[in-house]
Amino acid sequence: MLKPFKILLAGVNKDFSLITKNYLAELGYTVILCHDGLEAINHFQNDYLDFLLLDVRLPNKGGIELVEEIRKKDTEIPIILMGSNTHQSEIIKGFKNGADDFIISPYSIEEIGLRIEAIKKRAKIMAANRHIYKLGNYIFDTVHHVLIYKGREKRLTTKELDLLFLFCEYMNRVVERSVALKRVWKEDNYFSARNMDVYIGRLRNMLCEDPNVKLENVHGVGYRLVVNYP
Repeated sequence: MLKPFKILLAGVNKDFSLITKNYLAELGYTVILCHDGLEAINHFQNDYLDFLLLDVRLPNKGGIELVEEIRKKDTEIPIILMGSNTHQSEIIKGFKNGADDFIISPYSIEEIGLRIEAIKKRAKIMAANRHIYKLGNYIFDTVHHVLIYKGREKRLTTKELDLLFLFCEYMNRVVERSVALKRVWKEDNYFSARNMDVYIGRLRNMLCEDPNVKLENVHGVGYRLVVNYP
């Protein structure tokens, strides 16, 4: 297995959250558990996550507010909001802010698992049909293996293509170094790591013309492709 599917579960009810975490672990997911909105946004910014489960009533920063903030950085990561005694206006705002689904209490842990699977299937179909990424003023065409900047095309090697595609899949999120090595080089060793450093440098040179696009080092963890839209 290349990597575990990692879910952030940010819930108010600690007992139910722990039960849910254990159930999702039985399904094969890796679950990061927290109970605070600020802690949740910190995990989003610094961990390699595939899915978010956010309680509407989180202290310090509620789930609906979190969705709005996260969608400014990442339009792709699936997000399910969870809530009890939830008003219709909150549900509408949650969807408008970018939530993929909204589970209203009472709900079962089995229902949470089924909804995650349903959204994963939809996301997989969408990803299979996507081949164009807009990165600031760059256009990344994964079918024709080119990076385009103001009409100028730069053809990418297979490794450059695979590496940039991985960073685009997790745009504005951290990609662990070991994950990139296993995904692109199929192995994590010293020689592959040195080789990847060369390709990271090449991608940085290709992306240096737009100040709103940066391929950052995340010290001790990996890399993050940061794309800002002023």
